[in-house]
Amino acid sequence: MSKYAVNKFLFQVDRDPELLAAYKADPGAMVSRWETDFAPYLGAWNQTAEHSTVHSLTDEERRALVDHDYVALFEMGAHYFLTLTIFIGIYEEDYMARSGPLAFQKEYREKLSHWIGRTYPSVEV
Repeated sequence: MSKYAVNKFLFQVDRDPELLAAYKADPGAMVSRWETDFAPYLGAWNQTAEHSTVHSLTDEERRALVDHDYVALFEMGAHYFLTLTIFIGIYEEDYMARSGPLAFQKEYREKLSHWIGRTYPSVEV
């Protein structure tokens, strides 16, 4: 697994409202676009001078990102804060309308509750 590529995706997409909206609307297209247009470069997406040597996702990573499978991403070692914040950005409004404040955060905790008392996967790159 390229934790670097996954975490870079989570970080970049979460911090750009346009990319986040595109990821919410069509995850498959956004993941493909990111791999082509953003992953090969270090730093901000519009800085093309410096290239990264780690810029491709595995099939498993790609599938988890497309499916919004934050449990799988967590278990593969994606940074837990990055997975939480991006999916709050995607789901918070929908969940709040249905279930009130912190509804998504509670679901995130619940779906990862099998990790309570266990050593979390390493987030080291």
